[in-house]
Amino acid sequence: MSDAAPAPTPAPTSRRRARVRAPQLTGKGGWLNTGGEEYTLADLRGRIVILDFWTFCCINCLHVLDELRELEEKHRDTVVIIGVHSPKFVHEAEHQAVVDAVERYGVEHPVLDDPELATWKQYAVRAWPTLVVIDPEGYVVAQHAGEGHAHAIERLVAELETEHAAKGTLRRGDGPYVAPEPEPTVLRFPGKAIALPGGTFLVSDTTRHQLVELAADGESVVRRIGSGARGFGDGTADSASFNEPQGLALGEDGSVVVADTVNHALRRLDLTTGAVTTLAGTGRQWMQGEPTSGPAREVSLSSPWDVAWWQGKVWIAMAGVHQLWAYDPAEDTVAVTAGTTNEGLVDGPGAEAWFAQPSGLAATDERLWLADSETSALRWVDLDGAVHTAVGTGLFDFGHRDGAAEQSLLQHPLGVTALPDGSVAISDTYNHALRRYDPATGEVTTLATDLREPSDAVLVGDDILVVESARHRLTRLRLPEEAVRVESVAHRTQRAATEVALGEVKLDVIFQAPAGQKLDTRYGPSTRLLVSATPPELLLAGEGAGTDLNRTLTLNEAVAEGVLHISAMAASCDDDPSNEYPACHVHQQDWGVPVRLTEGGADRLPLVLAGMDDRDDQPDQNA
Repeated sequence: MSDAAPAPTPAPTSRRRARVRAPQLTGKGGWLNTGGEEYTLADLRGRIVILDFWTFCCINCLHVLDELRELEEKHRDTVVIIGVHSPKFVHEAEHQAVVDAVERYGVEHPVLDDPELATWKQYAVRAWPTLVVIDPEGYVVAQHAGEGHAHAIERLVAELETEHAAKGTLRRGDGPYVAPEPEPTVLRFPGKAIALPGGTFLVSDTTRHQLVELAADGESVVRRIGSGARGFGDGTADSASFNEPQGLALGEDGSVVVADTVNHALRRLDLTTGAVTTLAGTGRQWMQGEPTSGPAREVSLSSPWDVAWWQGKVWIAMAGVHQLWAYDPAEDTVAVTAGTTNEGLVDGPGAEAWFAQPSGLAATDERLWLADSETSALRWVDLDGAVHTAVGTGLFDFGHRDGAAEQSLLQHPLGVTALPDGSVAISDTYNHALRRYDPATGEVTTLATDLREPSDAVLVGDDILVVESARHRLTRLRLPEEAVRVESVAHRTQRAATEVALGEVKLDVIFQAPAGQKLDTRYGPSTRLLVSATPPELLLAGEGAGTDLNRTLTLNEAVAEGVLHISAMAASCDDDPSNEYPACHVHQQDWGVPVRLTEGGADRLPLVLAGMDDRDDQPDQNA
């Protein structure tokens, strides 16, 4: 981009832009990716600042990291993106875990580690992910919750560049990002592993965008598959490219199906030749309204995290949309098999079940086991396609507690492994533990502790080989005959509950179409709102689906507190009557809002999907 100033007259805007003075950035964990420097908003005056409130467990946050990469590169001399890491799980408040996550997901901008949610509260953020745009004079000019906003922010950035170059308030130059030194390990944040017929192991070396075959010792490299550069290309073992691959499944023909997570695709590895081809996916992320079945390479997927052969098909843990899908090799098609795309824990027929970021699969003759990470749950699908929960209660309860399954707790598990006796081993990732659930007794025990973010495990005779993702290695353990005793710990997410009024509360989802766009009403309503509650009896009226983004909720005064689950979607298109094929975009977000009913509580609950809440009674963001 040229350093020459643009024309002195700023481009006209479609509406007056609201501005709120941006609160300061504070975080007890300090700054990452800055070479040890600490920054204030005053240090960044003259630049367009985009705050990305994220947490590394959240698949939607990972989607936004990928959405921002192009914008980050294109506007590197005017825009500074700052990730504000705001943890949900206890493990995510550990500083080293944040350091690991920043490297694991290739974050190439400064990150403020905010374990106590101080900046989150100052900016009145309610959801992961949330993007806040601050202009060069230090004012908040837009807020966006959820995914799909990169195009809107791109337009706003261009508008701000023109406006502030004309005013003389835009400062160009290098940003504060300083890349960390690479570490010389054999694996780097490996994700999943499988045993191969010859006694070797295949591992997804996720952060290095490769697959690695290791010898029987689980350490020596036999070969690497993939160029090691982030990309989406078929070819030979040396030329093919992946993008943060995860799950692996060995087929009867000796080939391996790979969940190529950030490419939103399934790939096939020919173990004999090393050739990589694409089985399913378009390379683009599936969005609401797109086909959910059809020819495998014509239907988009969304962050497939694991794969497993079951009942003649490759089942897919589709973490990005909280569903299970399946690839049918006989028909060369893909289709949804369970889940509604709503995030939560609801059992029942596959078409009615809710999941929350399913991330691990293991098949037996009778059941497909799955690690449902965001609900810290172990669940399973029966032969009729119905979904059941063995361990876990919902989005906000987690911990490390053994005993009867109905009161046991996990913390964001990513992997599950079927054991010969009918029980399953759970890679209990954020508890750094390997757990076991026995369906015969209904008991949960701990097999091993002192692991570091275990994400998968492979049975090898009487041993189990654990993928210690954050130690960058495979660790061989003897399956113990007795469980390890651990002190029980229970947690709830540390987000403060919103105090709301007794009786009726007005829910307002704020959506302002980006500049140059309008709501797409060519084929009917372009907005959708879905509301439910945990416990269900919290809502006396106002639940269910509708097309209006405003709704009156009647809350049950007999229920002191709970969680409102709110899902909103809006579609906008270019506002140009002469364009027969305008570009359209879907904006969507799910909120889980903990609420407490109190006398004098707020009678309005505003949730910003895109834009600014211009109501005079909105919460003071400087509070």
